[in-house]
Amino acid sequence: MVKVEYVENGDRIRHWSDRDVKIRQTETGVIYEDAVDYIPCRYTYEETDIPIEDEPTAEELVGILLGGAE
Repeated sequence: MVKVEYVENGDRIRHWSDRDVKIRQTETGVIYEDAVDYIPCRYTYEETDIPIEDEPTAEELVGILLGGAE
């Protein structure tokens, strides 16, 4: 489900998926991990089946760069 919360002192709205998948802006087809829009929000969003992949931590990146990652 696409979730919504108010941010930035209530003048913006954030959309994201509670299933850890990317969301698609239905008006443009652009895909986001999360989206923040000014209120009033002109856009609507829907979930995709594209998972949000975990990004490596700084330590993991160092290990990759130094050749120590598996």
